[in-house]
Amino acid sequence: MSLKKQYLKSKPISKVTFSLDKKVAENAEKIQILGSFNNWIIDEATTMKKFKNGNFKATIDLPIEAEYEFKYLVDGSSWLNDESADKYVNNGISAEDNSVISI
Repeated sequence: MSLKKQYLKSKPISKVTFSLDKKVAENAEKIQILGSFNNWIIDEATTMKKFKNGNFKATIDLPIEAEYEFKYLVDGSSWLNDESADKYVNNGISAEDNSVISI
């Protein structure tokens, strides 16, 4: 798992690349990123690209000077946090946490 932030000089955004290796993905077919940046709406989720080696990757443009909660939805049935998140917060629904990225 990794998060890479690339700040643009021309716009107040950061290109954030989310990566999951095949060990974490555990033979998943589809992984989506949901969070506060897409209002946790599955129809607006970013689907990560699956590579032949089993790794997944996606890049999302996010406005800077903000924090965003997010999680990975694996095969539409289980949730996964990012171990490289900047921090974790309780999701307010259950005893589980959400990953947080600060930009």
